[in-house]
Amino acid sequence: MAGSTFGNIFKITTWGESHGKGIGVVVDGCPAGLSINEEMIQAYLNRRKPGQTKYATPRKENDTVSILSGVFEGKTTGTPISLVVMNETQRSFDYSEIATYYRPGHADYTFDSKYGFRDYRGGGRSSGRETIGRVAGGAIAALILKELGIEVFAYTKSIGEVTIDYSQCKKENMQLSPLYMPDLNASAKAEDLLMAAMQEHDSVGGVIECIVSNVPAGIGDPVFEKLDANLAKAIMSIGAVKGFEIGDGFRCATKKGSQNNDPFHIENGNIMKLSNHAGGILGGISDGSEIVLRAAIKATPSIMRTQQTINKYEENIDVSIKGRHDPVIVPRAVVVVEAMTAITVLDMMLSNMTSKLSGIKEFYKKTK
Repeated sequence: MAGSTFGNIFKITTWGESHGKGIGVVVDGCPAGLSINEEMIQAYLNRRKPGQTKYATPRKENDTVSILSGVFEGKTTGTPISLVVMNETQRSFDYSEIATYYRPGHADYTFDSKYGFRDYRGGGRSSGRETIGRVAGGAIAALILKELGIEVFAYTKSIGEVTIDYSQCKKENMQLSPLYMPDLNASAKAEDLLMAAMQEHDSVGGVIECIVSNVPAGIGDPVFEKLDANLAKAIMSIGAVKGFEIGDGFRCATKKGSQNNDPFHIENGNIMKLSNHAGGILGGISDGSEIVLRAAIKATPSIMRTQQTINKYEENIDVSIKGRHDPVIVPRAVVVVEAMTAITVLDMMLSNMTSKLSGIKEFYKKTK
């Protein structure tokens, strides 16, 4: 199977299946000298692990990470970093029934069409547990960006039709909301919506918003390696994502140029913009303002409500999905969006170091 590696200089390669022995990632291209330990990575993984609220799958996994290589005496060595999380509470018998049919909204049919074989135990590589490797790799990327003064911050913008009110948002509210919403009033309404959906054996989707602060102007390339294009690929590669926006996104199609353009302005000798409809990226290159992106997350496809599908004998059947499933994916996907954003921004910043001869000369002068 190709396609498990992402990045050009800072690269992650994820491996493992949801009901295999473990899930992991190999991170290549991490510079030597970064202070890191398992607790730092664990803090990110804890944000996506199951069983923490009544709105997450009851599957209980500690998701404890182990560093197998690439770190010595608390510092990265510059060699590949291998990370593993062992699966502890697989209940593959919950999925034995689906070996005979294709679940609506899942990759069962497309996997069979491509490979002629699939791991039906929870979806295998298409399972949400694959994102463990992304989050572990993204934790390392975020730590490097932090050293550069860059912050990647994601949160739940909406659940179903319930959307946050920015005037009511506080960053610290995310830790109080089981849905990672910075607006607690919206969080309470969204919880009511979820409880109603759960009683109806149904699920709900939502939108995650991510902001990247302090990225300098000039990151990204103007043609195929656009910063926003690579962010789109990174975010759209997350299994549950069905839509992506930068800045005003689809809203820009309804505006006139005079409304959509961001005027430039000089303040205290610094180039700034008076608005940020572009979401911090112009012509595929960062403009120095906040990068703002959004991911639309579909409702969990595994629901107990009766659905129509077909079995492997090409017969029409009705199914009700058994097993342990999230009634909403959004809260646990927040850190996944954050991780993939961090990986993309860091990789493109490393690539950008070769864009000017003057920069290369300046770097090697300092190393003498």
